[in-house]
Amino acid sequence: IASTNDITIGCNTPKRSEYIKTPKPSKMTDTQNGSSNEKDVVMVTGGSGLVGQAIKTYVEESGAKDNEEWVFLSSKDGDLRDRKATEAIFDKYKPTHVIHLAAKVGGLFANMAQKVEFFRENILINDNIMECCRIYNIKKLVSFLSTCIFPDKTSYPIDETMLHDGPPHPSNEGYAYAKRLIDTLNRAYAEEYNCNFTSIIPTNIYGPHDNFSIQNGHVIPGL
Repeated sequence: IASTNDITIGCNTPKRSEYIKTPKPSKMTDTQNGSSNEKDVVMVTGGSGLVGQAIKTYVEESGAKDNEEWVFLSSKDGDLRDRKATEAIFDKYKPTHVIHLAAKVGGLFANMAQKVEFFRENILINDNIMECCRIYNIKKLVSFLSTCIFPDKTSYPIDETMLHDGPPHPSNEGYAYAKRLIDTLNRAYAEEYNCNFTSIIPTNIYGPHDNFSIQNGHVIPGL
């Protein structure tokens, strides 16, 4: 458990949705025995950014499972801050599973200067994605969080049980509180609607498709 520099709604050189499909299986499906031949559609929000492109590369190199399709969204597919635009995306691609990476993100200076925007825009994005996953009966939603959401004053090593033990660092509290609420809503949706929502907190990451801006990026890509 640790963090990610989540993918922005305006990812680097965004392109329209990219697909990875597997060939139809040559053998007969086992419908006679009552098993389902339903196609799994995995939709990745923030799919043109750092983590989204890493997942895409892994899927391409390792191969998707039989009867599985991957859709990698970019900001050109719609504004996830807008409910109707988000619903249109779900209507179009009909996902069965969602990996939620999209977010408004930035480095230290951006977070300090735009706390309201980082909070409000991420709240809108996350609420639209999570509620659409409920409405459209998504089998599983996996959201990416960040280590910056952990309490500023804490003991080490940290783990997920300590997430809500204190306020985050004030420099990025707008972003941090918005991301923390995903963890809260995961439990709430499970208790009230029996939704299979979860989240992970990867360690700090960097690599291809990162934001290399000195003002708006993070330390390692900035260096």
